[in-house]
Amino acid sequence: MTIRLPGAGGVLRTYEPRTEPLAVTPGTPFTSRTVFSAAHVVADPFADVSPDSPAAVDWDATLAFRRHLWSHGLGVAEAMDTAQRGMGLDWAGAAELIRRSAAEATSVGGRIACGVGTDQIVSGSLAEVRAAYEEQLALVEESGAQAILMASRALAAAASGPEDYLEVYGHLLRQAAEPVVLHWLGPMFDPALEGYWGSADLDAATDTFLDVIAAHPDKVDGIKVSLLDAQREIDIRRRLPMGVRCYTGDDFNYPELIAGDEQGFSHALLGIFDPLGPLAAQAVRVLDTGDVQGFRDLLDPTVGLSRHLFQTPTRFYKTGVVFLAWLAGHQSHFTMVGGLQSARSLPHFATAYELADGLGLFPDPKLAEERMKTLLSMYGVNQ
Repeated sequence: MTIRLPGAGGVLRTYEPRTEPLAVTPGTPFTSRTVFSAAHVVADPFADVSPDSPAAVDWDATLAFRRHLWSHGLGVAEAMDTAQRGMGLDWAGAAELIRRSAAEATSVGGRIACGVGTDQIVSGSLAEVRAAYEEQLALVEESGAQAILMASRALAAAASGPEDYLEVYGHLLRQAAEPVVLHWLGPMFDPALEGYWGSADLDAATDTFLDVIAAHPDKVDGIKVSLLDAQREIDIRRRLPMGVRCYTGDDFNYPELIAGDEQGFSHALLGIFDPLGPLAAQAVRVLDTGDVQGFRDLLDPTVGLSRHLFQTPTRFYKTGVVFLAWLAGHQSHFTMVGGLQSARSLPHFATAYELADGLGLFPDPKLAEERMKTLLSMYGVNQ
């Protein structure tokens, strides 16, 4: 069982896939960490839409993937960047996704938190930004899900300085019914968020971010930091008020951040835990026993795949996530809302396949091999 994959300079090389997947099974709930997977959406491949049309979603497959994550004990972070918010999924689609996923979570007893943003407007005044946030916050709270206040492109454009962020977030936190998660998404994920919190100086931005939390510690369950800077996350984590959690969003350094140090640790809310779900869950259960080395032994080898999927331009990591979901049999096709299946190259896909196969991530390695060969044939690579 071999497959020819494109390598450097377009030269084909022979790869021998695994014959057996990594043995992982659902287990008990986690006790030492709270872990969310930011989940992708499955497009409807039969919908007659263009890349700039409203998203056509395969709801059955989308919800089935969430049940897969819940079955392994992971929480689902819904309607986040991984679900292509602002990159194929508009607010109308996100609202429907939130309603359906929250109802599904209730029916199966799964944990869910949902993204609250302002993507129903492109730009506007601070008052219009607040109103957009309020509309989405109300929907998430009505669905019964926890709210994640996401970074807003419209706020980044409208704010004139740190005081505007303090005012808008303070207003939202005062009216939130339950503690929320604050999300700081860096410009590597979305260039429109450059200078968020009122400054391109990360030290100054961090101070403003922490000022928001310090003013409303009872309304902040935690923060999600997606800056791909492990030391900055650790520094922020150590400055949080007692009881406010840090959820790592660092898809480059997550094993060490979750494992933590003598002064604390991070929980997790990660896009990479979409393809890594069962393996990540197994690692956290090992960590629950106090076996930090066993946890690292399971999770450290996955970093190479994550860094590959999240390589520059980082915002296109969703393409690799959906590609692996197709290879793993979680969906019957490799199409994405907004046509983003075209956002990565064939060599990128080949390396992602090889790295994921080496980790044993495919429940049926033969199916993954056959689907990889199908993709290769579409690019003119005959086996």
